[in-house]
This record gives sequence, structure tokens and C-alpha cells, in this order.
Amino acid sequence: MIKVLIVEDDPMVREINEGFLGKVEGFILLKSVGSIEKAKEEILKNKPDLILLDVFFPQGVGTELLKWIRINDIKSDVILITAQKSMETVEEAFRYGAVDYIIKPFVFKRFKEALVQYKDRKRKFKAIEDAEQEFIDEIALKESNTNSEEEEEYNDNDIRDIKGVSQHTYEKIIECISKNKEEAITAQEVADLMGISRITARRYLDLLEREGKVILEMEYGKIGRPLNKYKLINR
Repeated sequence: MIKVLIVEDDPMVREINEGFLGKVEGFILLKSVGSIEKAKEEILKNKPDLILLDVFFPQGVGTELLKWIRINDIKSDVILITAQKSMETVEEAFRYGAVDYIIKPFVFKRFKEALVQYKDRKRKFKAIEDAEQEFIDEIALKESNTNSEEEEEYNDNDIRDIKGVSQHTYEKIIECISKNKEEAITAQEVADLMGISRITARRYLDLLEREGKVILEMEYGKIGRPLNKYKLINR
């Protein structure tokens, strides 16, 4: 089994990543942590094979953890899962050895594809003692295709299975957004208007975004993680 550490400060996203990971055969979750310092402790203690890493943290950025892993010659692979779309960050991640980069919001199919390709590559490394050029080309150029049995179409139930979705709350959130359809609204604003938690509001808003019913707009400040705002799509 491939041992996985999830490093994500958003509790809702951690839960989604944990749920998705549980659906992919051959992987086991060591632990989920919400800070870079906690991640360092777990990496040194449990030596995960794979780290699923966000970029934005209140006390730093995920790419700094990636650099720390390489500087200390830690043999853990890293997949970035983040809302950061900056090409500078993407380039930096691959420069420091990230094996994949997934942009939020993402679907289960893309998540599974990343893990299956990683698992397949590890299997090939173990099976071959001396590499020929053909093998290197296959790995470096990613010419190998994922086994069709490993592929699975994403559907809304992948999200809904993680934690139950109330149809009543779902409809009320749509109604809430429709009243503010001219302006994008944050999860906290929805939570305040409806009297629910921000995490619950964010869960439903992300589901609506995946279903194509709202559009996600990201408002960047000077420091820290960008502010997610949601706007109803007029059809």
C-alpha cells in the first residue's frame, strides 16, 4: 500500500481529499494535517510515500515545504492540489520535483488519474533493475495510458457520498445566491444569511460549482489565500 499524507488547512477540502483517496485502490491515509509545521513532524515520523499538498497556508506556502523535502533528501513524492494558477508557482513546483499539479476545484476523475499514474510508475520502478531508453521515454513523456479498468467517470454522487446533502439546504442556497445574482458572494456571506456554518455553505457552493450552476471567482489580496466568491450562472 502507498502511504499518503494530506496537507491542507481547509477542513472541508481535507474531507473531500480523504474521501476521494478512500475510493482509489492501493493507497492508505497516514494522516491529514492543517499546517506546514505539522506536516514536517509527520514526514519525519512516518515517512509517507506520497504527499497531497496545498499551496496556501496562513503561516507559509506549500512550495516551501516541497523545497524543504528536497533539501533534506526526503524520499517522499508530492502532488500539489491547489487553487493557485500562477505559472510561476506551477513551474516552481515541478522544478522541485512535484509529480503532478491539480487545480481546484477538481473532479474525482482527475484526482484518480493522478494517483493511478503515480502508482503505475512506482510499480514499474520496482519491476525493472536497469532502465532502457524506451522505459525512460515512457515515464518522462507519459506515453503510457491508464488501464481502462482504472478509469471512472466523475459524477455528482462522488461528492454527495462523502457527506449527505440535504435537498432542502441545497435549494435554499440556490435561492440565497439568486437574490444576489448581480454580485458574487462568499461562503461566509451565505452562511450568515442562512444561519449555517461557513464550512457547510462552502460544501454546497463547491457542489454547485461542480454542477455548473455557479461560477467561482477568485479575489486576490496582498497576502494569504485568495477569497472565493460564487455567482449564479444565468441560463
